[in-house]
Amino acid sequence: MTWTINPEFRAFLERDDLYSKVRPAKLPVGDIEGRRRRAALRLGFVTDPTRTPEVVTRDYPIPTPDGHKLRARLYLPLDWTPGPLGLFLHGGGWFVGTLDQVDASIADYVARSGVALLAPEYRLAPEHPHPTPLEDAYSTLTWVFEHLDELDADPRRIFVMGDSAGGGMAAGLTLLSRDRGGPSPAAQILIAPMLDDRTVLSDPLLDEHVTWTYNDNITAWQALLGDQAAADEPASVYATPVRADDLSGLPDTFIDTSTLDIFRDEDIAFASRLLQAGVQTELHVYPGVPHRWDRIAPEIEISRQAILARIRAMHAI
Repeated sequence: MTWTINPEFRAFLERDDLYSKVRPAKLPVGDIEGRRRRAALRLGFVTDPTRTPEVVTRDYPIPTPDGHKLRARLYLPLDWTPGPLGLFLHGGGWFVGTLDQVDASIADYVARSGVALLAPEYRLAPEHPHPTPLEDAYSTLTWVFEHLDELDADPRRIFVMGDSAGGGMAAGLTLLSRDRGGPSPAAQILIAPMLDDRTVLSDPLLDEHVTWTYNDNITAWQALLGDQAAADEPASVYATPVRADDLSGLPDTFIDTSTLDIFRDEDIAFASRLLQAGVQTELHVYPGVPHRWDRIAPEIEISRQAILARIRAMHAI
């Protein structure tokens, strides 16, 4: 058996000769700097000065318990009226990504949806391993609930959202906040979330198609968890939410993934376990496209379908 590529996605890559740009480099496990240098081409992290003018932003300093001040950016549509407010956590394997590099993509969600998003520039591994990135996210979530008047936000309509490692962090954040008795988001929107540090064994059926490789995955988990990555006992269920025993009491959940993504099986397993725990869950599995395909080719039909489904989930909160 072999997997087939979505014909429109394949045609997009062939037309613009993008195969060489999205094909993963053969970098050894642990080469963080090499992967950071290639992130702009392969994972869509680019500083884009042409961010849509339909969105305005404000930056806030958010204090953390260890004395650090996070930069967080609030994205508002020009015609915004109070409604849902999302805490957005960007992807990048916990070791790539700045606010400026993800600025345009977050603004695009806001412009398309009319929903406000707040994105923190959480600290990155391996310089800041677990739990620092997640604690930065938790500090941001508590700050939001402490500044509802300033943000003109309804506490019943606060949600968390993230893609890839950011999706995994969003899932870990709702678990952490539940267990600490902290703020309760109304929903979580998880885009191809990175949930399981045990996804390390290469699947030959996927190898020729993936944009995020098993070596990338091992590198990322080792950056976050060190030698505890993929251990028999999880280093922390808040870092690897699919390994948590108890998923009850979590907010309504939206998950999307794709058949050519190495996160596919862990995402499906997480959705299934959420349903078994009584959590209202919506799952989409898009055929024939790899990790972050919608960032690579946002205008093809399957990307438009995925983005519209996410926006519908944002509006439903």
